[in-house]
Amino acid sequence: MNIPISLNNKNLAQLSDDIVRPHYDRSCVTTGIVHVGIGGFHRSHEAFYTDLLLESGASSQWGICGVGLREPDRKMAKILKQQDYLYTLIVKHPDGRIETKVIGSIIDFMMGCDDPQSVIDRMAHPDTKIVSLTITEGGYNIDAETGDFDASNPDVQHDVQNATQPRLVFGFLTEALRKRRDQGLEAFTIQSCDNIQHNGDLTRKMVLGFAKLQDKDLANWIEREVSFPNAMVDRITPVTTQSDIDFLRSEFDLDDQWPVVCEPFCQWVIEDKFSAGRPEWQDVGAQFVGDVKPYEEMKLRLLNAGHSVLGILGSVFGYQTIDECVHDDLFREFLKQFYDREAAPVLDAVEGIDLDQYKATLIERFGNPNIRDNLARICLGSSSKLPVFLMPTIRKNLSSGGSIQLATLVIAAWCYYSDRHADRHGNSLEVTDELKDSLHEAAKATDQDRLSFLKVKSVFGDLANNERFADTYSEMIQRVYREPDVTKHMRSILEG
Repeated sequence: MNIPISLNNKNLAQLSDDIVRPHYDRSCVTTGIVHVGIGGFHRSHEAFYTDLLLESGASSQWGICGVGLREPDRKMAKILKQQDYLYTLIVKHPDGRIETKVIGSIIDFMMGCDDPQSVIDRMAHPDTKIVSLTITEGGYNIDAETGDFDASNPDVQHDVQNATQPRLVFGFLTEALRKRRDQGLEAFTIQSCDNIQHNGDLTRKMVLGFAKLQDKDLANWIEREVSFPNAMVDRITPVTTQSDIDFLRSEFDLDDQWPVVCEPFCQWVIEDKFSAGRPEWQDVGAQFVGDVKPYEEMKLRLLNAGHSVLGILGSVFGYQTIDECVHDDLFREFLKQFYDREAAPVLDAVEGIDLDQYKATLIERFGNPNIRDNLARICLGSSSKLPVFLMPTIRKNLSSGGSIQLATLVIAAWCYYSDRHADRHGNSLEVTDELKDSLHEAAKATDQDRLSFLKVKSVFGDLANNERFADTYSEMIQRVYREPDVTKHMRSILEG
């Protein structure tokens, strides 16, 4: 048996000819982007686009320095350092074809929890033009009640008093911007790459919320000088498994300890608003626009909502992966009808997008049998996802008199999921959600009060007070609790 080749700079020339590898001189690449929160999605998306740009012969100033702020980031830091920050992108096509490509755009990784000052200095360095983020919605420190910056967080209070030893990303950003200002340097752009509606606007609000607590004059400078472009990001990137690592070893004799798996589809729509210049990402497939909102809403209400529709109904039925759902004719038709009856009719037109084609592409992507995106991952954090992905569609249809039955069945099934933590067969379902306990208690009371689940106001707002929705939801709850085989209710709605 061959000993696998370790992935690093000196071994690139030994790799199989079937693996695409960087042809640019990585030793000449300098850090222009500092990225906080390197995980699978960043490596399949922003780092992928940047690698394509470097490969095209564009300026070598756009290398990426990764930053981890939490102890769990240490494993990624260690592996990437051992591999000279190289990793393999495994692109799985629906027809079974697999492309493998070594990505070289990440050139460094720093642990902020070990040495905060070095990270601040890297962000403040004149070469740094962009600090980008994939910190998940939970990383934005949003007060669940007000939607404002949560000043009560003990880490925030620590960072306000200890500017050079921050724990949260806002402290790092603010202190680095203070250094830039004091040195007479232009501000860097802060670019969210998280799958959050109006991600740039939210980032701006949270950064300014922190800065005003620490230094109001600096906050005013940040408000004037720093750009926070909104962006829509899209590429299905499931969690890397041991089988993915084993695939590279068996097929290519390549030892990559943390490759990334993704689908071939990739989209990035970015508001063209940058403080200190930007990469020419449009030359490698990204799209710069004046207003991201229509693209963002399209994706959230179709792709992300579609994921939740299949994820929740499929989980309760007993499926494990998204492709299993799509290869079931009933689930596929239910999703198609959700798009056609409820989601698409309340979307604004999107320039340059054929909506019917986009919907068909989504269903094809979800059905990719080689991605096998786990439903537990899709359902993770549903209390923060559904108010953004699904509730706006319900609210718009309530206002316009449109259909709400399909989406309401999903909410009823989520109540059952939150109550029983099990599928229709009684098999345990993983529930990972900040509001897990609150949702469970509210769902448990459904026998006494059919609307009890809707009274989690941080999720549903005042929807329980809407008579039409409350009546439809009560009907769906009665159906699901009487017969948890959701396919019967799905079929009934489609035939009705």
